[in-house]
Amino acid sequence: MQRYKILHRTCYQFSGTVQLNSHTLLLRPREGHELRIESSNLTVTPAMATLHWYRDVEDNSVAIITFESSCKQLIIESEVIIQQFNETPLDFWVSNFAIDYPFAYSPEDAVLLQPYLGLTEPNNTDALDGWIAGILQASEKIQTYTLVQRLCSHIHQTMSYQMREEPGVQTVVQTLSLKSGSCRDFANLFMQACRRLGLASRFVSGYLHVPVSAQGYGSTHAWSEVYMPGAGWKGFDPTVGEIVGRQHIAVAVSHKPERVPPVSGSFVGPPGASLSVGVWVTEL
Repeated sequence: MQRYKILHRTCYQFSGTVQLNSHTLLLRPREGHELRIESSNLTVTPAMATLHWYRDVEDNSVAIITFESSCKQLIIESEVIIQQFNETPLDFWVSNFAIDYPFAYSPEDAVLLQPYLGLTEPNNTDALDGWIAGILQASEKIQTYTLVQRLCSHIHQTMSYQMREEPGVQTVVQTLSLKSGSCRDFANLFMQACRRLGLASRFVSGYLHVPVSAQGYGSTHAWSEVYMPGAGWKGFDPTVGEIVGRQHIAVAVSHKPERVPPVSGSFVGPPGASLSVGVWVTEL
């Protein structure tokens, strides 16, 4: 078991006094048999705010903040200590019928997995098919895990990581044309490729613990999960080219990347605002 402290600080500085509308926060890690929350503290400034928690349709822990007073600055600080038990990520088994690719999900599972099987970029199938054809031969016999890991490692080996400050996610065509992208761009490409191959996949937003001296990608991170019968949802990180392990801390999942920003909301007042975000993941 490994313990981590996660400090996530978001600060908005407005050009004048504004009235804040409600804000939605996705900052609390997803608990399960591989991860437990030891302590959690969420601090909001201005202090005159009401906090309401609920679980959304994809079982993410969501906080809604409503504000009672106007302000010139909004600060949201989340500090969480977790216990991470995912130390042997390859210790899993796949149901016999799904060991080899291709396979078919059971009718019952297929109904529930439908949102994670449909392409969110249906107009980009030609580019996606061409890219997949260069990785997987049509007549090739391959195990499901081997196929998924091959897609993951291929993105890592053939594309360049670029930190992007712009919001949003690149399309499949953009990422394939540029041969570069951020972690969320790689996660989207991997997710779309898996779905094109008939494998249920979803987008994951979270944190990554890396050494202080590491360069290239920070501790806020994104990857994807694939549903393999018998094993369940297994994470794969195309930015590092590996299956998700104890250094990955999932916060939110969704069938669409744009549905899981850490902080979202709006305000009424003079236009213009500056944003600063700091995230620190410390091994305890």
